[in-house]
Amino acid sequence: MTLPVLSRSILQSPAAYVPLDPEAPGLLAARVMSRCGLEFCAVKTDVLQRFRAALVEHASVEVRAALPKFRVTLVRVVLLPVAERPGWTGGRRAGGAGLVDLAYVLHTSGTTGDPKIVRVPHKCILPNIVHLRSLFQMRSDDVVLLASPLTFDPSVVEMFLALSSGAQLLVVPSAIKKTPSRLSRLLFEENKTTVLQVTPTLLGRFGRRALRQEVMSRDSSLRLLVLGGEACPPAALLRSWRHRDNRTHVYNVYGITEVSCWASAHRLPEALLQAGDASPPSVPLGAALMDTRLEVRDERGRVVAEGEGQLFVGEDDGLRQLVVVLHPAVVWRHRCTNIHTRSSSRSLSPVFVLMGPHGAIAGGGERVCLLDEEEAAVAGTMRASGDWVEVRDAQMFFLGRRDRLVKRHGKRLNLDGVQQLLCGLPEVEACAVVLHEGVRLLAFVVASAAGGRGGRGRADAATSGQQGEEPRPPRGADGGLSRLLLSRLSQLLPPHSVPDTLVLVPALSPTRHGKVDVAALMETYRTRSRSSAELTELKPTLRSLWQEALALPEDAAVDEESNFLSSGGDSLKALRLHEDLLAAGVTSPELLEVILGGTFSDVLRHVEAAAPGKKRRGDEAGTRGEETGAVKVPRRETEVDLQADAPGEEGPGEEEGGGALGLELSWSSDTGRCVDASPVILAHGVTDPGSGGREATVFIGSHSHRIQALDLTSGGLLWERVLGGRIEASAAVSRCRTLVVIGCYDGCVYFLCAASGKTRWTFQTGDAVKSRPAVDPPTGLVVVGSHDGHVYALDPEVERCVWRRSCGGGAVFSSPCLHPSLRKLYAASLGGRLLCLNPDSGEVLWSHRGDAPFFSSPDASSGQVVIGSVDGNICCFSHTGAPVWRFLTGGPVFSSPCVTADRRRVLCGSHDGRLHCLNLADGSAVWSFRTAGKVFSGPRAFSGGAGGGGALVALASTDGTVWILDAGRGGRALARFRLPGELFSTPAVHGRSLVVGCRDDRVYCLNVTEET
Repeated sequence: MTLPVLSRSILQSPAAYVPLDPEAPGLLAARVMSRCGLEFCAVKTDVLQRFRAALVEHASVEVRAALPKFRVTLVRVVLLPVAERPGWTGGRRAGGAGLVDLAYVLHTSGTTGDPKIVRVPHKCILPNIVHLRSLFQMRSDDVVLLASPLTFDPSVVEMFLALSSGAQLLVVPSAIKKTPSRLSRLLFEENKTTVLQVTPTLLGRFGRRALRQEVMSRDSSLRLLVLGGEACPPAALLRSWRHRDNRTHVYNVYGITEVSCWASAHRLPEALLQAGDASPPSVPLGAALMDTRLEVRDERGRVVAEGEGQLFVGEDDGLRQLVVVLHPAVVWRHRCTNIHTRSSSRSLSPVFVLMGPHGAIAGGGERVCLLDEEEAAVAGTMRASGDWVEVRDAQMFFLGRRDRLVKRHGKRLNLDGVQQLLCGLPEVEACAVVLHEGVRLLAFVVASAAGGRGGRGRADAATSGQQGEEPRPPRGADGGLSRLLLSRLSQLLPPHSVPDTLVLVPALSPTRHGKVDVAALMETYRTRSRSSAELTELKPTLRSLWQEALALPEDAAVDEESNFLSSGGDSLKALRLHEDLLAAGVTSPELLEVILGGTFSDVLRHVEAAAPGKKRRGDEAGTRGEETGAVKVPRRETEVDLQADAPGEEGPGEEEGGGALGLELSWSSDTGRCVDASPVILAHGVTDPGSGGREATVFIGSHSHRIQALDLTSGGLLWERVLGGRIEASAAVSRCRTLVVIGCYDGCVYFLCAASGKTRWTFQTGDAVKSRPAVDPPTGLVVVGSHDGHVYALDPEVERCVWRRSCGGGAVFSSPCLHPSLRKLYAASLGGRLLCLNPDSGEVLWSHRGDAPFFSSPDASSGQVVIGSVDGNICCFSHTGAPVWRFLTGGPVFSSPCVTADRRRVLCGSHDGRLHCLNLADGSAVWSFRTAGKVFSGPRAFSGGAGGGGALVALASTDGTVWILDAGRGGRALARFRLPGELFSTPAVHGRSLVVGCRDDRVYCLNVTEET
């Protein structure tokens, strides 16, 4: 109770208060006092000795008065010369110019240099209090928690929102704040708190159970939840914290200390907070508050009306007259008694507003505070926030701190974007992403309860708040969870954005201001690194690091003659392994080269020789034969000894009867690395130039940087090209049928001659291209997405980019889809946005923002748009953007939907291991077929069956099985064939030939046969 009373008392005199952090280093406190001209300090008696000890080398502390009733000691501080810095002019004394109008003075941490002093006049903060009091509809029966320390300017809002409304201010001891369970009981059982202003980090410390059952329960006393100081959690996460019948109003507020305190506010609509409703992945910053101006500028200082830039905050010159509407019972009094503590009874003392000295109301509406030695803020001053935002649809969305937008491996990386995506995974309760020493990307993760967020964004019976939180996974599951999360991120992010190390922590410790304590997390990382850096058992340690770098299960065998790159590694993963070994004490300039070019045995021998205190083993000192290098292309074989399996279990509701089909191997081709891309088949006419009488040609790329052209009938290699990076994208054929178009990890889109493979044109995007191009038949434009977040329309005839369009956040992994007759182009992004564009101009016709990333490619062949979402939904929209239906599967949907030829049904796979067949009209389930793995790739509908008729479906599952299903007979399995690797490739079918890529480095062609 003492601190608010002291602050209030100081404001009644011609003086300003300067809060000091008792935990801050003594030199920092001394420098702040020097900058502010402080002579007297009111110190809590129980920390007086600590305060003296901290300042012993920087200042003398003289006790002037003791106030036992308030447990405060008044001291005079005389700074020693050691605390002064050259060039400082010192602070203003009580009668000095400028001080008479000050309310309080804050300072920055000083960790990156001298502490920055922010002097806040009464007229700068008063508009904030007046506007927020009206916006929040403050009442005299409200109970407001003083959640922030006085060194954090939101404390001013908390204090004076309560005191100017006749409400009660709840002051809680720091020890209770550090214990979430005790704090929750105190706030919502004992004191019925109605207004809570906190950072998202502090709110998350309550835990999901307490949030649902106490903080935001059905009958919670909390009327208003105000989140600020950090990026607002996505609406889906807030929903998972909230009982579905809760009616707490939730606000996202944004501000900077230099324009104290809050600059904007946005109330989240109730519909957005209701379970099951679709919601955008980010929350707007909201409208500017009274007398405040917000402006977004690009790196050249130009104002941004649409797009990204830095946010600047200043005063609105158009509103200079401040009208203060006081509570009807307001009476100026010099005694403040409406402070509510645990032991005091509730009081309805007179109301007051923040006033200037001697009771004069501060006015004028100026908002910009004074920095360091500024005498006055120049009219029109706009303070740089250091925050990067995106302006879209007349709303501002927070992207991250400018110093959190970094370059890594030469590519742009948004640390806050990675953090937000990681927070969106169901296994993650909270997380923080840090770039350590400018090199190593670390993700600190608080795991959610087992299955605890699997239903986020959907109606969830668990939100009733009557069930306890499920237990966390056992400790032995940590390694598996880390690998699972890194594996998921590798599917959603480009390689340079995937964290090198994932550190599981029980909680994210907050700073005194309620933000994530990054320093504490880094100490945890360093401690664990030291404890795990022992190389006493070299081989098991190397095996474990090798498995972790390749995201292999802990029980996976490691072949000692396996090559790191050939086992699924790449240059970034090799760097991670290299850094782990360096942290373990291995010092060798040749280590990275050995990892990239050698085998597990080579690396082990090299580590044994380079590790401290280790000697080379004499029996293993011999040299090895010449290595093949970073890209290995084994001998191509025309046959593989594989046997077709018998048909598998039939799905539910299948009918008996009908002819069965078989699958037999026709040929395979070794591409040198795993094949995730889907093949494309170019059927030749009699007059096709360069066809050589062939029926068709198969084009396929692989992670070996190679694209191959193969004869569909024989599997013979027609040509092969090595491009500038991995190829995960599928190819497309130009309108003239003479060019093959394919994207690459090097950010290029290659236009190759279909007959010879020679490069005709190369177009460079801003990041990796994993999207299959779409070709517009009327114009010949080639439309392709890039991980730089844009869609490009390219004209190969004149070799130029016709237009490009930002998809509003997130990489574009999925393939664009064209509806030529409607003249509409559909594109989706990992930012959860589905856009409908004009294919001729790139103009946005409509857009939809989903709650989860779109990894799936849309299908618009029926006129409606169907797409799968990572949150497990298969969604359908009309061609005007209106939602038509949504079907929830049992797992994330990365598979791209496929509409049958009769346009009555849609087929789509899911990570729940099923292929779902849905009614296109209403989304109702027709049938589903269960595989033995997950369905990552898209299904392929084609005609065939007995007598050449019937609707069939080709399907590949991650367990390596290729299926042929009868789409017209309940999804009955007609044939299956087991390949020796995982399948992420969508099959291509031409006539009786089925072609699919496999992660065993090969592309396979299977013949569809009829069996009696």
